[in-house]
Parts: sequence; C-alpha cells; structure tokens
Amino acid sequence: MIVDVHTHAFPEEIRRDRERFFPGEPAFQLLYDNPKSRLVGASETVAMMDEAGVDVSVVFGFPWRNEAWFRLNNDYILEAVSRYPKRLVGFCCLDPAHDGAAAEVERCLDAGMGGVGELAFYVSGIDRVALDRLSPLMALCRERNRPVMIHTNEPVGHAYPGKTPNTLKQIYDLVVQFPDNRIILAHWGGGLFFYSLLKKQVREALANVWMDTAASPFLYHPAIYRTAVELIGSGKVLLGTDFPLLKPSRYFEELAESGISDADREAICGASAAALLGLSPST
Repeated sequence: MIVDVHTHAFPEEIRRDRERFFPGEPAFQLLYDNPKSRLVGASETVAMMDEAGVDVSVVFGFPWRNEAWFRLNNDYILEAVSRYPKRLVGFCCLDPAHDGAAAEVERCLDAGMGGVGELAFYVSGIDRVALDRLSPLMALCRERNRPVMIHTNEPVGHAYPGKTPNTLKQIYDLVVQFPDNRIILAHWGGGLFFYSLLKKQVREALANVWMDTAASPFLYHPAIYRTAVELIGSGKVLLGTDFPLLKPSRYFEELAESGISDADREAICGASAAALLGLSPST
C-alpha cells in the first residue's frame, strides 16, 4: 500500500477566484499570489494518485484565519472523503489561534475526519502563545487518538514563501509539551531528527513523533532518506508529497537514488503511515 500523508485540496470557489480570499489571509496570499502556484480539487488529487499508483492520500485545505473560509474548506474535504472513502483521509485544517478552533476540530472529528493538520504558525513560529493555543486541539486529538500534523521547516538556509520563523527549540518544545499526542512534523521536522544522536532526552521525546517528506526534493539531498533510516528508522518516516507542489514520482526517484533497502522504502511509502492511520489494504 502506498500512502501520501500530505496533500492539499480546495473547493471550486477558491480555485476559481483565489484573489477574493487574500484579504485578511496574508499567508494564503504569500503562498498563492503567484498564479503558477497550483490549486487543485479532490478529483485532480485522485487522478494524480491513479497515475502514480498511490492507494490513499491524506488531504486537507489551509490554516485559514477566517472562520467562514476554514469551514468552507473543511466541509469540502468532508464531501471529498464521502466521494472517495477508500482513497482519501481528511484532516481538519484551520488557524489554531482562532477562538472557534477547538469547536471546529471537534465538529470535524465527529464527522469522521482522521486527524488535524497541517497546522501552521507562519508569522510567530511555534512560540509559547502558539503552544497555549494548540493545547485544547491537542487534548481533543489525544482523547480520540488522532494524529496532528504541524508545519515545520529548517531554521537555516535559503528563504522561500511559507518558510516560518520557527526554531529547533520551538519544535522540540512542542513535542515535549505534548508527549502523548501522535504528531507528524511536516517537511522533515525542520531537521529535528538529526538530534536523536544526542545521548539524552531527544530520542525519548520523539517516541510519538513522525516526520513527513513534503517538499524534500526542493530542500534536501536524497541521502536524507538513508540518514533518517539510520537515525530514527523507516517506521518514523512518512511519504508526503505536498501535492500539487510536487508529484509522487519525484519522491520515488529520490528514494531509489538514496540506496535504502526495499523494506525501508516500502515502510516510508506506505506501511508506516498505514499503521499510524489505522488503514488496511481494503480501506
């Protein structure tokens, strides 16, 4: 089974007239002001999956600040999952700072969504205020044993749209504060897993943490797969394409180039995610 844990989809209203959704949404405008930044719907996602041989994808929208927009996008994800119940797993996505965030997460989980994310803190990074805002959402997911995906990025290197001011300490403080939550750190966790080589604390802190590979071909040498397998094991690495940013073929090429074993490649491409999400071949 091949599972992609990181894809985005938007309702037709947003795809048709993205500029209407820019006011009050600086992060969305930053990422999608360029018309070359694609916005796709669920049918395009499933068509991509068929083309690439992906069995199941986790799909979500954007961490909107506006309640009307995050409800619109979350409702679209729920509808998409109802159309493709064996192909898509929906995650609830919204701005955790919104006063109604916990109520929306509860609504979406009650409706059958499989988790929450990709949550992002584009302006602040994952500071103390962000952690406080996350607490009620994390409690809901902990009670229901649902994973939470957090946007992270490497705090060094080149700048690009969507790169947040998070620090490694902020990412580490997040996983330490919520040790009983199952957490997916998008974009390789900003490199946090490299510190599992430390003799104390970090490896234990990452016990309930997974890293996804979203945007990896733009960020890292293919050797990162081999390094990650050596440091944290293939069971903790999840294929995430960030589609429509990239298609799965780019990741498959780099996985082949990385030199990891077939068993580790199978774990990364789906077995690990299937276990985390409770999927079976008949899902």
